[in-house]
Amino acid sequence: MLYAVKMDVAIPRDLDPEVRADTVAREKAYSHELQRGGEWAHIWRIAGQYSNISIFDVTDNERLHEILWNLPLFPFMTMEITPLAQHPSDIAVQT
Repeated sequence: MLYAVKMDVAIPRDLDPEVRADTVAREKAYSHELQRGGEWAHIWRIAGQYSNISIFDVTDNERLHEILWNLPLFPFMTMEITPLAQHPSDIAVQT
């Protein structure tokens, strides 16, 4: 199942700099692991914001939930999740 997830990050300005650096490093390592495994299919930065739009390719809602809740930056995020389906006009899937 494909999902588009918009993630907006708001790390508190008064968060200890070492905690911030560690959290961001763990987030990057976790996302790289998921990207290499194919579940985090795409990630794009939203210009001018501490936000991204990502495409996840996972087995079900529960797996997406598990991935998102395990993001080290999860406590500092708001998200919009959109399930995706093939569009009949997509030339990549036409026969």
